[in-house]
Amino acid sequence: MKRFYKEVALAPGADGYGIALDGRPVRTPARALLALPTQALGHAVAEEWRAQVEEIDPASMVMTGLANAAIDQIAPNHASFAAGVAAYGETDLLCYRAEAPAPLVARQAGEWQPLLDWAGQRYDVAFAVTQGIVHVAQPQATVKRLSQAVAACDAFTLAGLSTLVSISGSLVIGLAAIEDAFAPDALWLASELDERWQAELWGEDAEALGRRERRGAEFTRAAAFCALVRG
Repeated sequence: MKRFYKEVALAPGADGYGIALDGRPVRTPARALLALPTQALGHAVAEEWRAQVEEIDPASMVMTGLANAAIDQIAPNHASFAAGVAAYGETDLLCYRAEAPAPLVARQAGEWQPLLDWAGQRYDVAFAVTQGIVHVAQPQATVKRLSQAVAACDAFTLAGLSTLVSISGSLVIGLAAIEDAFAPDALWLASELDERWQAELWGEDAEALGRRERRGAEFTRAAAFCALVRG
């Protein structure tokens, strides 16, 4: 639709920080009030609305879209949504290592093991690591504890975490991102280790590179969203 407003303002209220367009509150697609949990996120969403020119481009409003998802989709179905995100912990990318060649094995250990070590210490869990693609069951205590960590997230954090986990294929990477345990760029590179290895061996395909860059940008924006939710 065409831009229909002139002024965008942050509107603090009892439910959080709303966005007002020419004095009228912005609502989600499900007609709920768009109320952001932190002032930092409120300012970011307001800037997205200010940045629209003649027509409103939803694809350029990532923070607004994640906030809408948190309010309309996740909050009413928190338990089931959290369970879906937590399920990635049963087949976490970081637990499946290459059998060969030795340089790739070493690189995976160097980039992935510190993340597993962090998660093991942070959540007091142990991980089963295997070589190859045959499924390895994680200890039930680990699955339970990581599920509890995901379930404890608020709806807004879950919105960002869901994107981080689905793009990276790793619950550990997603949790490390929302807790600011590692730099987002380092986490993204860790999730793309195998793809980078293949590109180094056989060369970079333009289409694959473009796809990786888009996914990387989406990962970075989701991490930024979670940082704004933290305030």
